[in-house]
Amino acid sequence: MPSLIDIRRRVRSVRNTQQITKAMKMISAARLRKAQERALAARPYAKMLGEMLANVAAAAAQDPDAGGNPLLAVRPENKILVVVVTADRGLAGGFNANLLKLAQRFVNEHKGAVLTFELIGRKGRDYFRKRGARISGEHLDMMRALNLAYAEKIADAISERFASGEIDAVYLFVNEFKSVVSPTLSETRLLPMEVPKSQEQVDYIYEQKPAELLGTLLPRYIKLQVYRALLESVAAEHASRMTAMDAASSNASDVIDKLTLYMNRVRQASITREIIEIVSGAAALG
Repeated sequence: MPSLIDIRRRVRSVRNTQQITKAMKMISAARLRKAQERALAARPYAKMLGEMLANVAAAAAQDPDAGGNPLLAVRPENKILVVVVTADRGLAGGFNANLLKLAQRFVNEHKGAVLTFELIGRKGRDYFRKRGARISGEHLDMMRALNLAYAEKIADAISERFASGEIDAVYLFVNEFKSVVSPTLSETRLLPMEVPKSQEQVDYIYEQKPAELLGTLLPRYIKLQVYRALLESVAAEHASRMTAMDAASSNASDVIDKLTLYMNRVRQASITREIIEIVSGAAALG
């Protein structure tokens, strides 16, 4: 049976850990507010750009002189680039583990293809490096000060490799922000692009040819998709970490309550034993 001193030390240790988890929860809650605003603000822009792209693509399809855009070329998927967006840190519940399981399932389903990985985040880099994956790019510590330039650099490199025929398809794996409770795992084929379907055909007046305008819009749309994925991942990471730290704080409270109850029982047993010893000694002397 542990002594009272050992139990008190353990209670003190758990209480100190609880203070850390509460502080981490507050930090993630503060950062989540800003990250959530940025992620939600990007959604309407992405939607409107997708609608405009759909109308321009429909107009370009009606032009018999327009050639095919290299970003829309569909080829057999023999060489696939897998883009995985994870966090640089842990302590976020199943945020990284669930996404890596989804990416690993994709890898298992495409064993016949040559897979190359573009990894954003330290956790994904460490996971696939241990498994000897073919890694073409690593992007670490970019989520702390995320901006559009990072996304444009990644998107330009991906687009150039696809247009040159170095890769046949690009798949993006990311946690999208759905709610504070849990993110949504997303698997998206980034290239070749599937042009969104237009709900209502808008009769634009084009100064350029629709095919030329489409060639300008497609790279912009890919950059926006990558940037939006990074914003969604940051918001989902802070939400997952806040939820995980809240659960850890609650579990620490339960552990403290159980240890305190056990400590009181041990102390009561010690007091009872001492009283019995005193009474037995007094009875023996009498």
